[in-house]
Formats: sequence, C-alpha cells, structure tokens
Amino acid sequence: MREWFRNWTESAETFILEVIFEKRRGKRAATARTLLLILSNFFAAGVKLRRFLYNVRILRDSTLGVQVIAIGNLTVGGTGKTPVVEKFARELTDAGRTVAILSRGYRSKPPPLRQRLMNKLLLREDTTPPRVVSDGKSLLLDSETAGDEPYMLASNLKDVIVLVDKDRVKAGRYAIEKFGCDTLLLDDGFQYWKLRGRRQDVVLIDRQQPFGNEFLLPRGTLREPPSHLARATTIFITKSDGNTAELRKRITQHNGRAGIIECIHHPLYFEDVFTGEQHGIEFIKGMKVASLSGIAQPESFEGSLIALGGDLVYAKRFADHHRFSQQEILNAINRGKKRMADAIITTQKDAVRFPKLDRRDLPIYFMRVEIKILSGAADFHDVVRRICFR
Repeated sequence: MREWFRNWTESAETFILEVIFEKRRGKRAATARTLLLILSNFFAAGVKLRRFLYNVRILRDSTLGVQVIAIGNLTVGGTGKTPVVEKFARELTDAGRTVAILSRGYRSKPPPLRQRLMNKLLLREDTTPPRVVSDGKSLLLDSETAGDEPYMLASNLKDVIVLVDKDRVKAGRYAIEKFGCDTLLLDDGFQYWKLRGRRQDVVLIDRQQPFGNEFLLPRGTLREPPSHLARATTIFITKSDGNTAELRKRITQHNGRAGIIECIHHPLYFEDVFTGEQHGIEFIKGMKVASLSGIAQPESFEGSLIALGGDLVYAKRFADHHRFSQQEILNAINRGKKRMADAIITTQKDAVRFPKLDRRDLPIYFMRVEIKILSGAADFHDVVRRICFR
C-alpha cells in the first residue's frame, strides 16, 4: 500500500510539473493551470500573512544563543544545495566550530501515525527527541529513516552532528545540550523563521532557472516572491557560466547589500555504488554511459556527463527523491546493455537510495561533486570567514 501511494504521488508530481512548465497542452492542462493559479494566489496571501504575524510577534521566534546559518532557496529543489551545506559544515569544523546540521528530513520515514494523531488531538507538544543520523562519530540511521539528503551529508561528514526533526528549535536545543554544538546549519532553512538569534541567511539561485516560471506554488516553483531576497545575507549563484550580468542586476534590485558569489558544482571523481572503487573524472571520457537519476533537474547532471566526454546513450529519469526498487535498476541495466553502455552513472544523492542488487551486469558509479567558487571570494574559506566570523 505504501509503495502504491508513493508511486501515485510521484506520478501526480510529474504531471503537475509538466503542467506548470507548459510541457502539457490541451484543455485539461489549461484547466489545471487556471486552478493552480487560483491556489497560487491563496498561497501568496498565506506567505505574506505568516511573515506579518512573525513581524508583529504574534508568531514567536526563538533564540538559542549560538551561530545559526540558514541555507536555502527561493524555489523548490534543483539549486544544488546539499554540496553547499556540506562545504559550509566542513569549513566551519576545520575552523574549530562544533557543528550540527538540522534537517526536516524531506520524505524521511515519519513517526507512527497513531503517535502523530494523538499529539494533534490532545494539543500535546511533541517531546520525541530528534533523529540522530550521525553523532559526529558514527552513521546511525539508513537513508529511508533519515531522508536521502541528511543521510548523504552524514556519510560525507564524519565529524558533524546531523539531526532530523521538523521542529528545528527543538533539534537545535538538543544539539546544544547533548553535543555541545556552537553552530547550527539549517538545511533548507530560508523559510524556517521560527529560529532566529545570531542568524545569517544564505540563499542559492540556480543560474539556469533562477526564479522558475515566476509563479508561486503551486502554479510555479517559487516558495516566496523574489522580493523576499531582501532577507538574504549572502546569495550564491549556482551552476554559473559567468554570464550573469542580467541576473545580478535583478538580484540587486531586491537586495543591494548582500554579497553575491558565483560557483559551480565541480566533479571530483566517480565511485562504484557497491564496491567503493574510485576513478578520476577522466574515467568516462570516450565511454558509452547510461544515466539514472531521481533529482529535480536531471538535465544539468546529464549535461555534465557529456561535458566530461561521456557518450550518453541512454537516460532514465524518475521524480525527485524517488526511492528505487531493485527491478527499476535492473531495467536500467538491461536498457543500458541494449544501447551498448559500458557503465551506469548516477548522482550521489540517488545512490544512497539504491537497494542491494542480486546481479550487476554493468558497473554503477555515482559522480562525487563539490562546490568551486568562480567569483565573489578567493575561496570557500573566505566565504565562511565573511559570513560567520564578521
């Protein structure tokens, strides 16, 4: 039942994305767009009301007395946020900070339904401790329980605490009291206004689709209007090609004081998903490859394989955060073999959601990436120093 519901949700999500980006035509799609636009107007009103309630202190925020860095987007998904969070955590740890990453754990396994219903019916505060994905020493949860992004961060960062809870005030307090953390990184935290204090807001904007189709959810992919960039301390233009004059001009119309940093997601190496064997980025040059992904913007990933010299003979895409079945991967292997592919390449974010396979007729590698600064700072250390130690 759960798998059926997940498949139905992904199909509905794919249909809606095709509708809002006008990849679907006809009367049915046009009617859906009209309905989504009406809902979008309600959503916009809700965003403004919520912000107003925080401004007049009807909704209260909390201060925990430590450095808080919220890293997020204006749009839903696709900006390459996780490598930026990882890079911040690594730099801060190297600078002597005790860092915790606080995530809501999108599509992680929720608490039991009975427990959630009882808490709501009795207006009872949820006192369940946050899920500890990593205690800074060991990886403690799997990707399904933790969520793929927290699990990936915990896998890559051995000295960083990673916690999952929708209530990030509670998670932050737990990180301070239990682990002695002095720095909290809010993964996808730009819209989380409940935790303030000594806070810096870092916003990522994808150069390829900076503001989606310019509509708010659900007619578009914007969570907030572009004017809300005014809250940002620092703005990262991700996937930059250097041709950003118009985008910079628009950003400064909304926020003329924030530092603007341009970066790319730089490939480091390819790693076998199951054996851990690593190869340099020149590994796929001239190789026939098949791609397999369940991310928000697969075009960017597939383009990077071609840019590295790979001959992309087959590409299979699933919805963002898709949890792969063994049969789906075997199907991709079979299709890849028919196209004479030498290997299947996926993303690290996808790889953490792969099940074990009974057979592997083709090797499967994920591409490891990191953030590389192009302009706005000498290096990432300079970025962190400016944001966190000003």
